[in-house]
Amino acid sequence: MAFNPKRLILARKRRRMTGKGLAEAAGLSPITVSRVENGENEPDEATVDRFAETLAYPTTFFYLDDPDELDTTAVSFRSLSKMSSKERDAAINAGRLGLQLSDWLEGQFSLPDANLVDLSYETDPEAAARTLRAYWSLGEKPIGNMLGLLEVQGVRVFSLSEATSSVDAFSFWRDERPFVFLNNYKTSEHSIFDAAHELCHLVMHRHAGSQLSRTAEREANQFASAFLMPENDVRSRMPRFITVDLIIRAKARWRVSAMAMAYRLHTLNLLSEWQYKSACIELGRRGYRSGEPNGIERETSAVWRKILAHLWSEKVTKHEIAGLLHLPPDELEGLIWGLAGPVVRPDRDDSRASLRLI
Repeated sequence: MAFNPKRLILARKRRRMTGKGLAEAAGLSPITVSRVENGENEPDEATVDRFAETLAYPTTFFYLDDPDELDTTAVSFRSLSKMSSKERDAAINAGRLGLQLSDWLEGQFSLPDANLVDLSYETDPEAAARTLRAYWSLGEKPIGNMLGLLEVQGVRVFSLSEATSSVDAFSFWRDERPFVFLNNYKTSEHSIFDAAHELCHLVMHRHAGSQLSRTAEREANQFASAFLMPENDVRSRMPRFITVDLIIRAKARWRVSAMAMAYRLHTLNLLSEWQYKSACIELGRRGYRSGEPNGIERETSAVWRKILAHLWSEKVTKHEIAGLLHLPPDELEGLIWGLAGPVVRPDRDDSRASLRLI
């Protein structure tokens, strides 16, 4: 099979390198890299080896079929304004590798079908959150595991191994399957809110494209707030006089950040503008602006725990999965980092690879 220049571009962008940077690191001329990437030259074996060594990708990766194209007009990015082009390209291409991994999983296991409702007609995020909660029969109770809920409803969840504050999360639809990529370097509370934010984009903004307006981003934040902290539940639980200590205690019930809790209370008029600003100042002083002291435990993926446990029972390691996919082990690890948690070998060997969740 011939060398595939699209694979070279993907790997280069995943490593956040320019064509010139790759050329310098590989000891090649920029024109050589440019001509190879443009399909004008077929690289010899020694040149491919230099690419593979420099980018830390298996040589076989560059001889696979074209990678799945990710329709960037259909991708919802958070923090797009803060992202550099290198960060955006790296994240987009992580999504393309995620699709490759997802296709492999679909061929190996029975995963839940998508069970989302199209709410693109809805203009009120609060109403949209109530509608989706009713559709999933959630009532007014807090979400015990947001990640697990998404998986049960057929959302394919992957991790982003981007150690940067500029990349929060992104989501998209592909072949009637919804995907969410989360940056699990953030706090657990932040990731939960990101997941709910992306859920809004999947159900309310599916047809909006990547050029989501600031209004759409505000809608997603409002949706996430209402979905995670239902109005009736919050009002029934909170007293008339709300202190910062009470906000910190209350956030644990709804599994959100202290700042998100305070904001929700403000939007429900349970905190005045002055009380809200004062609470934010005090929460910031206590370290809740940049993190979550004594935060909740990170949510993990039931799907990935079952997948890895099943493969482990068959003596298949993550390193071997990476080999089957012709991916560097660090790329596979990055796609599931923070999702699986500890993997325990099952007590009995289940020959069926069904992972349909109940």
